[in-house]
Amino acid sequence: MIYLKSPSEIDGIREINKLGAELLYLCYEKIQDGIITKELEDLTQQYCIKNGIVSSFKGYKGFPHSLCVSVNEEVIHGFPSKRVIQSGDIVSVDVGLQKNGYYSDAAFTKIVGKISKRTKELVTATKDCLYKGIEKAVPGNRLYDISRAIQSHAEFMGFDVIREYVGHGVGLALHEDPKIPNYVSHGINWILKPGMVIAIEPLVVEGSYEVYVAKNNWTVITKDHKLSAHFEHSVAITKDGPEILSVFEK
Repeated sequence: MIYLKSPSEIDGIREINKLGAELLYLCYEKIQDGIITKELEDLTQQYCIKNGIVSSFKGYKGFPHSLCVSVNEEVIHGFPSKRVIQSGDIVSVDVGLQKNGYYSDAAFTKIVGKISKRTKELVTATKDCLYKGIEKAVPGNRLYDISRAIQSHAEFMGFDVIREYVGHGVGLALHEDPKIPNYVSHGINWILKPGMVIAIEPLVVEGSYEVYVAKNNWTVITKDHKLSAHFEHSVAITKDGPEILSVFEK
């Protein structure tokens, strides 16, 4: 079931997404050559305590951490750990927060140090896929208009999109209907309506879209161990078009 949010509910979702965006900004600034990924977990826990909020990831279906940190060939659901970030890595951070029954969800991929031209193209293309998808999040369009925009741009740039993991509705729960694939699928092609809040999240890979799950039962990794990038925004569909909720003004 797709739940259309009221203006007051969207206000609450907007508020928690602004906090989530600020936290992502802090994580982005902290990521550099030499840090260990657990430092981002510590930062997230301190931020939640300071702002009186909680991570919606920690404990979700048993997930043990407050955020996801996925490096290089890790697609999503990477664990913060003692891993040291090095020049040449690309680091994806995904954060969801919860306050007063409202949920945020957003993600970015950061380039660390010197990388190849093709790796930079992968990260740039993934971010462009996100905004091309958002452009299609207007009333009267259909769900797969978003999917088609993402898939078409990724493939035009010589990349591919993950099939097994998708975007989703968000706001009153971490994951809601509808599912939003990054490729044109065969499910229900819902009409987009004002009041829908969706998390659009391209997962773009430089090689095959085939993946496997690591022994920790969470982290998704490309089968060919080629690189993957991830960007995500929570977006409200309004009568005037898409409103990106997970933006940090600074």
